[in-house]
Amino acid sequence: MARTKSKAKKRKDKRRRLLFRLFSWPFRVFAYALAAAILWVGAYTVIPPLGGYYLAAEWVRLGHIEREWRDLEDISPDLARSVMAAEDANFCDHWGFDLEAIEQAIEANAKGRRVRGASTLSQQVAKNLFLWHGRSWLRKGLEAGFTVLIETIWTKRRIVEVYLNIAEFGDGVFGAQAAARHYFGRDASALTLDQATRLAAILPDPKGRNPRAATPFMNRRAAAIADGARTLEGEGRAECVE
Repeated sequence: MARTKSKAKKRKDKRRRLLFRLFSWPFRVFAYALAAAILWVGAYTVIPPLGGYYLAAEWVRLGHIEREWRDLEDISPDLARSVMAAEDANFCDHWGFDLEAIEQAIEANAKGRRVRGASTLSQQVAKNLFLWHGRSWLRKGLEAGFTVLIETIWTKRRIVEVYLNIAEFGDGVFGAQAAARHYFGRDASALTLDQATRLAAILPDPKGRNPRAATPFMNRRAAAIADGARTLEGEGRAECVE
């Protein structure tokens, strides 16, 4: 009888060990992946990022791209404020996700109106630098995770700095310096407010818009962004990047 109980106990212990291994390996994989992501994001606090999947794909497609890294202090502050006004006016106030903008987007979509998404600059950096373009739930989930890491590890200045160096401003044109040279023949540090707002105005559709085009739409869009940039500066809502 004792031997029977001993065998039963051994079988029970064996099943427990097996169940522990089955349920523990996903947590180990998650821990390793999280550690790798933290190191990856952390490295980019001091190292200029090479680019991302989309930038590499465009380089392969075109055979070349225009891009030259510039530190934030070497980029016109008008461009930083213009991009914030156009893409993420609450950038200095949120922690990576603009809940107010998300709520407004949900309400508009529920009413059948087409609106732009509510992605913040932090979310766009997470997508463009660490991930791929697409609408899958997997990518959105990873984007959220990288957004949290970026907001936790980087400063707001670093987020804007990286954004301005990897954003697409035209077919094969990436970053503020390349855009300033390509469209206006000057360095990013020398951009005027009008030029900065026109560059910001093309960001939703960089391949379909031209900042030098004096169309009624581009003029209205640039003027609206200029007003927003002045408001951010006047109200001190861009101090996190100054």
